[in-house]
Amino acid sequence: MRVFVAGGTGALGRRLVPQLLARGHEVTATTRSADKAGELAALGARPAVVDGLDGVAVGRAVAEARSDVIVHQMTALAAAPDLRHFDRWFATTNELRTAGTRHLLAAAQASGAERVVAQSFTGWPNARTGGPVKTEDDPLDPEPAAAQRESMAAIRFLERAVTEAPLTGIVLRYGTFYGPGASEPMVELIRKRGMPIVGSGSGVWSFIHLDDAAAATVAAVERGSAGLYNVVDDDPAPVAEWLPHLAAAVGAKPPRRVPVWLARPLAGEVVVRWMTEGRGASNAKAKRELDWRPRWSSWRDGFRHALTDAVGAAP
Repeated sequence: MRVFVAGGTGALGRRLVPQLLARGHEVTATTRSADKAGELAALGARPAVVDGLDGVAVGRAVAEARSDVIVHQMTALAAAPDLRHFDRWFATTNELRTAGTRHLLAAAQASGAERVVAQSFTGWPNARTGGPVKTEDDPLDPEPAAAQRESMAAIRFLERAVTEAPLTGIVLRYGTFYGPGASEPMVELIRKRGMPIVGSGSGVWSFIHLDDAAAATVAAVERGSAGLYNVVDDDPAPVAEWLPHLAAAVGAKPPRRVPVWLARPLAGEVVVRWMTEGRGASNAKAKRELDWRPRWSSWRDGFRHALTDAVGAAP
């Protein structure tokens, strides 16, 4: 098929484009930077320098590609996380999830594309009530932290717009990414002992290696039905379990422990909630309906063997 990847040089795009090409698909991939176009061409994709917030440019690029499938992987995060000011940190990404999504859907319909596959997230958006592991049928958090209200609204918009579009609209709710291009900021924090366990560390996280996320995306491109899919590994786990394991995997000292009353003014409500009340996600639907299995079925092995080096190589 002809596949248009919006966001081809992001952490996931870099893993996705080669997998699509290896499956025999013809790929047009976008980047906002002319300097990165050569990177896409070297992979074998047709590069397109496009600002995802420029509706005219997006429409033109999609029309020229004559794509069967549009894949929305556009994000724009600064290198340094700013969880205290989450919405400010995510401001451009939120625009790409709203205005950027509208532009891609309009272009897809105008060009006759058959399906759109879009990136969402599972983790902090999950409702913080009920069991520790959520399915696609469970609600999102009706009361997000004040610093995440705009980001939650953007996620809700994207998921609704894509799944209600008059074509096959697929939303992939990825877990927390790790792997080359995704792990480095967290690893640096952990090595500096700047990522403590807050309170009991009972918040549950779900992870996914970038290569496994890309493989699930290829499956959605080729055979997914409209709807939402959690793309995570088989092992949701509380912070108190995975964080010490990750520290050991990168040769760092064990993480400190910080009480909630101290973490709230120092790190903010977003961190406290995710560390203590977070909910993981089930991948049963993606495995069943996309016929997909993560190679790294657990972060336990993934953290040790596929964190920052090539897949399969020791850290």
